[in-house]
Amino acid sequence: MKRILLMGNPNVGKSVIFSRLTGAYVMASNYPGTTIDYSKGKMRVDKERYEIIDVPGTYSLEPSCKAEEVAVKMLDDGDIIINVVDATNLERNLYLTLELLEQKKPIIISLNLWDEAKHKGIKIDEKRLEEMLGVPVVPTIALTGEGIKELITRLKEVDENIKK
Repeated sequence: MKRILLMGNPNVGKSVIFSRLTGAYVMASNYPGTTIDYSKGKMRVDKERYEIIDVPGTYSLEPSCKAEEVAVKMLDDGDIIINVVDATNLERNLYLTLELLEQKKPIIISLNLWDEAKHKGIKIDEKRLEEMLGVPVVPTIALTGEGIKELITRLKEVDENIKK
């Protein structure tokens, strides 16, 4: 079973996306040797099963606190990363995205809070961003579930590329 890590800055909607992907099957855990919580659950797409892990929020892969240390350690155990990015604050969030891209792991970007960005008049050309970064970029609204089906479709695409 492949492991998908939901990674991103704190308060970008990782947990809501986690709930959308896993449904009711959720298990909260402490990272060994810490009191830092993370959640994990399971998801099935067609015949493929995945373990989804909601990693503690981090601004960087150079940790400045215990939660960020845990996030960086968990990175080693993931097969695929869904990088949840706050579309209303793209510049701040892309710092972590660029660090994650350097890890050479398959990544999908969930451009979350898409509705809030539009409401604030922020225009993001997600297709151009996808071209620039070289990874799938999917606009999402975690609260309503908009974009989650496309996120899963793009996940299958990334997973099939791993198998090749």
